[in-house]
Amino acid sequence: MSLYQQLGGEAAVNAAVDIFYRKVLQDERINRFFSGVDMEKQSAKQKAFLTMAFGGPNNYTGADMRRGHAHLVAQGLNDSHFDAVVEDLGATLKELGVSDALIAQVAAVAETTRNDVLGK
Repeated sequence: MSLYQQLGGEAAVNAAVDIFYRKVLQDERINRFFSGVDMEKQSAKQKAFLTMAFGGPNNYTGADMRRGHAHLVAQGLNDSHFDAVVEDLGATLKELGVSDALIAQVAAVAETTRNDVLGK
């Protein structure tokens, strides 16, 4: 069973992304990177990306991670910010009652994007 299925499929990803962005927008370590962002569009892109990344249907049409985050790297995006995002994602999943084992799998998937997101 894919990680997407284990997490609960579309409804679970949708709920997680909604809670996740509430946390991100309140997180003073990273919320400046979302200033002026259309959060409805951002949430839709994130839902499609996570669905694909977790082994669900691939409907992601956004830019690759390196191109999609280059403007943020130019604004100073670094490892500490990436860590904050992963922390907020883990806290979101914990809030939704996801097991520590699945949260660790999600964090491992997120970690595979670090170098591209940070333009390394």
